[in-house]
Amino acid sequence: MQIIAHRGASGEYPENTLLAIEQAIVQGADAIEIDVFAVQGELLVIHDHHLERTTNGTGSIYQYSLAGLMQLDAGQGQRIPTLWQVLELTHGKCWLNIELKGNNTVAPLLALLDKAEQQLGFDCQQLLISSFNHHLLAVIKLKRPDLKLGALTASLPVDYAAFASQLQAYSVNCDVSFINQAMVDDAKARGLKVYVYTVDQPDDIRRLQEYGVDGIFCNYPARSRALTIKKPAG
Repeated sequence: MQIIAHRGASGEYPENTLLAIEQAIVQGADAIEIDVFAVQGELLVIHDHHLERTTNGTGSIYQYSLAGLMQLDAGQGQRIPTLWQVLELTHGKCWLNIELKGNNTVAPLLALLDKAEQQLGFDCQQLLISSFNHHLLAVIKLKRPDLKLGALTASLPVDYAAFASQLQAYSVNCDVSFINQAMVDDAKARGLKVYVYTVDQPDDIRRLQEYGVDGIFCNYPARSRALTIKKPAG
């Protein structure tokens, strides 16, 4: 079961910052999950479009210039990073789950990935592009069918993982509050990976291991890794 650092090692460091991402890599995370919004054509790594929870700013990111946003403190002296900075940092070290938060994120994402492939030699197969907005995923599948898609859900659909199959997704990314064995079995039968968010409690980690999920999004990657290591009997 893979350990995916949720917004980096966000339980110990400011979420979605380069520091949290660096520390997740140090802690041996298999992957990093981040969130992106687009402002003035630049993809910024931040979870909320309102700034108060994670920065010293107020109001919406859309009320700021890009330069103004880059001056905000995102905790411990960290700035809001760009997706380009994150690609540079994670390149060749782990895989990356980019969650699209804004409706205007697809075009800048595809342009940035073209640039990363050309200038960094970035392997886009180390990416998983996810969103709760499945329309965005459908557009990406049309424009870049080679990219892996993660179809997010915060529910337990009547037809289980059928929606992810319809999107030709690589994975279904499920809420820990709703996931059950039937959902996992259905997804696996469709050839989908199953990743579950956000998982920090030992009983949830054990339960999901028993279900046979492929990975869990964790705020404390090192601690979660330790909990997934099965102790020998006797």
